[in-house]
Amino acid sequence: MSVKKASVPFLIKEPRNGKDFNVSTELIHDRYNLEDRKIADILKKVKTIALIGASEKPERDSYKVLAFLINEGFQVFPINPLLAGNTIMNQKVYACLADLPTPIDMLDVFRQSKYLYDIVVEAKQANITSIWTQLGVTDAKAELLARDSGITMVVDRCPAIEIPRLKL
Repeated sequence: MSVKKASVPFLIKEPRNGKDFNVSTELIHDRYNLEDRKIADILKKVKTIALIGASEKPERDSYKVLAFLINEGFQVFPINPLLAGNTIMNQKVYACLADLPTPIDMLDVFRQSKYLYDIVVEAKQANITSIWTQLGVTDAKAELLARDSGITMVVDRCPAIEIPRLKL
């Protein structure tokens, strides 16, 4: 038996410009009801990760998650245009996705929500099929674009939390 999700439209504020934006409860349901099995499947398939918003500062969460992912055996490409050409944890830092030397399986976003839509556009152009946004990073328009583009988006979650929680 299949159950159809109810979709109720409502308005939210667009983070980039403060304007009202119509969204439905279906999108919100999708955001917070990704099954553990689906999250585990994504993580098991991933070999290469681009981490947008990488920092060289050890106290930053992006630095800690970068270290975690490297220690878990992922090939991680830090992305930060201000640090491009430098290295973080012996990993060359790139300015943008287009500069990466190899295709990637997953994008992990450590940027403010207001940048997420443009990041999804860039990910779509790079044929990335999975995007993770860190805790607190959400944007309904970006999520709709990702969904409509066939990109799986894991929103408001951290792989450094999910991997141990799911015992992967």
